[in-house]
Amino acid sequence: MNYTTDDIHNKVKKLLYGLTGITLADNKDIMISNRIEKLKRDSKFKGDIMELLQLIEEGSYVTDFINSFTTNKTHFFREDFHFLDLKNRAIPELVKSGNNISMYCSASSTGEEPYSMAMTLLETQEELGKRLNASIIATDIDTNVLQYAANGVYRYSKSSKEFPSWIKPPKYFKKRVQKNLSGEEILIKVKDELKKMISFQVMNLNDSSYPFSKNQFDIVFCRNVLIYFSSEDQNKILKKLFSHLKIGGTLYLGHSENPQDLVNYVKRVGQNIFIKEKEIF
Repeated sequence: MNYTTDDIHNKVKKLLYGLTGITLADNKDIMISNRIEKLKRDSKFKGDIMELLQLIEEGSYVTDFINSFTTNKTHFFREDFHFLDLKNRAIPELVKSGNNISMYCSASSTGEEPYSMAMTLLETQEELGKRLNASIIATDIDTNVLQYAANGVYRYSKSSKEFPSWIKPPKYFKKRVQKNLSGEEILIKVKDELKKMISFQVMNLNDSSYPFSKNQFDIVFCRNVLIYFSSEDQNKILKKLFSHLKIGGTLYLGHSENPQDLVNYVKRVGQNIFIKEKEIF
């Protein structure tokens, strides 16, 4: 049966949207071709691409397909002003209540964001001189990056600007020098103190509901992930996340994202930093 490149791209877009809710723009055609070809090679599939897509539609290679099309650009303390707000305002305010602090990272990727949240918690604990009972749930749809995050081993450059001045990496990472063909490579491994604060879980933000309690979280990070969804689906995701955020809790969004229909239910306190003031329903 004859089919065109457009047929393949449209099939990929339809499958990806149906499985994840992610919307691929028309300018992503080269990326689609590259990633579906790579999936075909990696899976050692001998048939043609349309046959592979048909199998995915029937339930085979689904995890590999999803992992192929998720984008995982991140680094430690990305948009570091959010972590400063967490340290200087949000956590000290929560400490006054005396309750446990529950935090959620909705797009863990390879783990840098939730580990940055954990480091910020520990730094704040040290500044306040008071032990904090805190936990972080971090989810992602991509099983490969979740495994990477759980392993907690990262490449490190001495010239790296990832860590702000108030973070000393040796407090939170073990360093290992590894020799390779291009010379020496520095690897850093997350210490157990950080790891035990975080629970990594597979979850699709486009699911109809989330496995959390109403008003479960004091802090929700949803940064630089909504951009992969249509405006309508962004709204749906935000409303679901909002139902799990406590009144007075803080929602952090990415630099190009906005609270959409939540705007009348939040108070803006900083650059894409919002405090929940009332419930939607």
